[in-house]
Amino acid sequence: MQVESAPPSTGKASTGPTLQYLTFSLGDELFAMDIRSVREIIQHSNMTMVPLMPEFVRGVINLRGSVVPVIDLQSRFGRARATLGKKTCIIIFDAGQAEERVELGLLVDSVSEVIDIAQADVEPAPQFGTSIRRDFVHGIGKVGQEFIVILSPERALDINEMATLVQQA
Repeated sequence: MQVESAPPSTGKASTGPTLQYLTFSLGDELFAMDIRSVREIIQHSNMTMVPLMPEFVRGVINLRGSVVPVIDLQSRFGRARATLGKKTCIIIFDAGQAEERVELGLLVDSVSEVIDIAQADVEPAPQFGTSIRRDFVHGIGKVGQEFIVILSPERALDINEMATLVQQA
């Protein structure tokens, strides 16, 4: 009787299905968002200021004939407005509910890379200790020895909540 040998072990346990995330920085912090909602990434360009908008609405851009609002993520998180630099980018993504999809631009300091994170390596948002509102956080991804805050764009950039803030402004 012949016994087949098992394939050599790589020393890694199977971590299950993975999702791809786009990583980007705001200041010294690294964040991620599900790549499936990202349309494209563009260099920041001239934005048209819109009067009477809240601080986090940086302006609008013309994207192939469409008017796209640009949200300053730093400001949306309650921080000082982002400083524009050479690596500043606008992430164009779909926001809103399935029946009410809207293109938005997200102003970030720089875009890093697309990474895979196993679903088993994503922990729920912590009860305390984050520098942003807890409901803006989908989870904390473990990548090697680092942790990356995974945003929940449908919460952090909720169209209805932002529209209410615009009306209040």
